[in-house]
Amino acid sequence: MNQISIGPLLRHVGSSSATIWVETDQPCEVEVLGHRERTWSVAGHHYALVLVEGLEPGTSTPYEVRLDGTLAWPPETSNRPPSRIRTLSEDRPVRIAFGSCRYATAAALPADDNHFDADSLACYARTLAAVGEDTWPDAVLMVGDQVYADETSEQTQRRIRARRDIAKGAQDQVADFEEYTWLYAESWADPDVRWLMSTIGISMIFDDHDVRDDWNTSHLWREDMKRESWWQERIVGALSSYWVYQHLGNLSPDELAKNDLYQRVRTGNGDAEAALREFAAHADREADGAKGTRWSYRRDFGRVRLVMIDSRCGRILAEGRRSMVSESEFDWIEEQVRGDYDHLLIGTSLPWLLPRALHDIESWNEVLCAGARGPRVARWGEKMRRAADLEHWASFRKSFDRLAVLLASVGRGERATDGRPPATVCVLSGDVHHAYAAQAHYQQHVDSPIYQLTCSPLHNYVPAAMKVAFRISWSRAAERSTRRLLGWMAKLPPMTIAWNRLAGPYFGNEISTLTFDGRRAESVLERSAPSDVPAELIEVGRLTLSSD
Repeated sequence: MNQISIGPLLRHVGSSSATIWVETDQPCEVEVLGHRERTWSVAGHHYALVLVEGLEPGTSTPYEVRLDGTLAWPPETSNRPPSRIRTLSEDRPVRIAFGSCRYATAAALPADDNHFDADSLACYARTLAAVGEDTWPDAVLMVGDQVYADETSEQTQRRIRARRDIAKGAQDQVADFEEYTWLYAESWADPDVRWLMSTIGISMIFDDHDVRDDWNTSHLWREDMKRESWWQERIVGALSSYWVYQHLGNLSPDELAKNDLYQRVRTGNGDAEAALREFAAHADREADGAKGTRWSYRRDFGRVRLVMIDSRCGRILAEGRRSMVSESEFDWIEEQVRGDYDHLLIGTSLPWLLPRALHDIESWNEVLCAGARGPRVARWGEKMRRAADLEHWASFRKSFDRLAVLLASVGRGERATDGRPPATVCVLSGDVHHAYAAQAHYQQHVDSPIYQLTCSPLHNYVPAAMKVAFRISWSRAAERSTRRLLGWMAKLPPMTIAWNRLAGPYFGNEISTLTFDGRRAESVLERSAPSDVPAELIEVGRLTLSSD
């Protein structure tokens, strides 16, 4: 009998349609609410993305998944509420949860590992299962590091050792598409998380650990990686699997219909591995200046607009052209923020606004790496950039400034057809393994408050020394002394905006929920309890973003 290997995942949900993703153990026909789709294959794995249409706006519809007519979901022993599709409605508040950096699952950790508190995503799932669905979010945004290809669990390492010699090549990190499938199975197999992903629409974007720490940090980093014999197979496997497991579900039904690669894959007769390998190799070359592949996407949740930006694979790192996204992609971003809406969300795995001291260090490092103090200092700066992960928006200062200008124009109503600015502009990020809220301030008046909201990790930990460093970096004394010192060592680009911390830093496994009710907006941060007490979520911060 056919079985579901991974999933089902509820992905794009609109007012009258939804897509549901599954991986099955054999080729078959997948059926959801009378809508059917044949599986397609990649490297011997079988997938389907079922489009369910004709739903009523603002309704909640339980669903089952059948494979070749036989019930495969939900499990017979499930004691959780039925998986369901809750279509968007203009008559209820919009709730969106987000977070990043989720390492494997609690079950994949050694029994004696005391670094990790409870998985906040699993805790969140249990919380939702116990309350009425009128408080459930409309979407969960996973803003980076869904899997850790460079920090594998012991159980994954056992599978790797059984397959190949880990004394060479990628060693105990994942090597190719096949091993990536193991990571997704491990990460999404937790029963609570599996139910959550089957019930709440999930949107995703990658970050560095989905491929490798420091992925696309600099042109020199890319050159070094190309000399590694195992790298090409890693990046091809990473981007191929990302397209299958994460990217496709981000797209709307209209975008899927226009996606030539997807249509060729789903309607082809043979295995699509070769086509995806070619696509992945091409997508990777964008950072060297080749014509790009757009991983960024847009979602509208009623009057709330989300523009999710790829701030990893879409970087341009070729000499003299360093930018966080390509020129054509920034043009696309500028086009997506045009229009009338009450709230704008910019999703980017890397924070736009860091603690000010860290921001200045990253901008200073970029100046040094560009040769401002000569080639010897530039080489030292490159080593520092990689060792300290100095590769956020602050280390792409032209891109940082361009995004600042764009958000200000949105906040003045210059991108709206009716001239009315949104009630809030929020940049949602992860990566840095702590949570905080900051607000940007411009020299010229901007009507909309512009926030940086960062929530990380969902399931990971921060060494004690790093906690101290983050707390110090937010201090005014650190900001003033760092800027004076670095300005003496190398001229820093002038700042056109300022920002202040509103809340945080918070540490632990966390998830943040935004609620938008008309033009009102609120953010709530919750943290999972320590691993030695019953797992639950504890509210640690609440912030009113707009009271209009």
